[in-house]
Amino acid sequence: MSLFDVYPLFDVTPVRANDVFMYDKNGTEYLDLYGGHAVISIGHSHPTYVKNITDQVEKLGFYSNSIQNPLQIQLSTKLESISGCEGYKLFLCNSGAEANENALKLASFHTEKKKVIAFKNSFHGRTSAAVAATDNKKILAPINAQQEVDFFALGDLKGVENSLQQNDVCAIIIECIQGVGGLDESTPEFYRGLEKLAHQYGALLIADEVQSGFGRTGDFFAFQKHQINPDIISMAKGMGNGFPVGGILIHPNIKASYGMLGTTFGGNHLACVASLAVLTVLEKENLMQHVHAMSVYFLEKAIGLPKLKTIKGRGLMLGLEFDFEVGALRKQLIFEYHIFTGSAKNPNLLRILPPLTLQKEHIDLFFEALQKEL
Repeated sequence: MSLFDVYPLFDVTPVRANDVFMYDKNGTEYLDLYGGHAVISIGHSHPTYVKNITDQVEKLGFYSNSIQNPLQIQLSTKLESISGCEGYKLFLCNSGAEANENALKLASFHTEKKKVIAFKNSFHGRTSAAVAATDNKKILAPINAQQEVDFFALGDLKGVENSLQQNDVCAIIIECIQGVGGLDESTPEFYRGLEKLAHQYGALLIADEVQSGFGRTGDFFAFQKHQINPDIISMAKGMGNGFPVGGILIHPNIKASYGMLGTTFGGNHLACVASLAVLTVLEKENLMQHVHAMSVYFLEKAIGLPKLKTIKGRGLMLGLEFDFEVGALRKQLIFEYHIFTGSAKNPNLLRILPPLTLQKEHIDLFFEALQKEL
């Protein structure tokens, strides 16, 4: 049996990894500045992470959500403490798309409405409602088109209000820093305006923190810079450091009922200890403060870089926008310098999403390679 061919693959076969480095089958070392789409948060094979998962799988790896799982309570308690999202409720699932799908479904249940407001260049996942709220027609199948979604440019509060006035919108979903779309971010006034309009017209504000959450921007969540309180917050990627785990944080004004949401694998024992390990290391190693320091150093090193138009993003969720398409540069970085970076919908943007344990010497290696190529 062959694999269904949907991924354009680089000719690299990693077999092991440690912290910010990966090693292929030939023993070649690669600097990972992409973290497998912002997934690796506390570094590859962190000893705390490995030990916690190993210890748990020796005892109990999985059972369904029909029994008590104290690890879920431990995770929700620690997450509330470290994130600062006091009073929110946690629902656990398996991925970012599933998190956004449940967020949108919950918003529709709560408001008894069905239209969604989303934004140009957004990416929220590939499942039913999540992909409908994603601004990419190439991945939208006819079956997904039944979902009603109005798309607006970032900053367009007038357009958003005009849509809300129809009184059929259940949710406004937004990435406070766009990921796949190209690291664009609007102003605090815009995000606060969205919050105000959502409350005024009886819609829920969903903050998609799948890529930007768990310390990647230097804050626990990217929305926190703008001093807003979303009704629902979706999470995944860095939440599990490679273990499939996602979730939504739900404002206490939204009431639960049995059967409203559900999942077989979500919140299983291994997923919980993986995420608990991430939170423990984030706190113990002061990684959010470290992210701020590394971001400042990165920005300093980027000054004067040839052909660079602008730097986008925050923390270690960064994008270097050049005056040329970066596809060939990415290949050179991988095969000539053994450095992984990421692409975006913007063909001129090089995305930088490394493990949060990145050090100055790793940033130096990257800019030395860039200077040689540019």
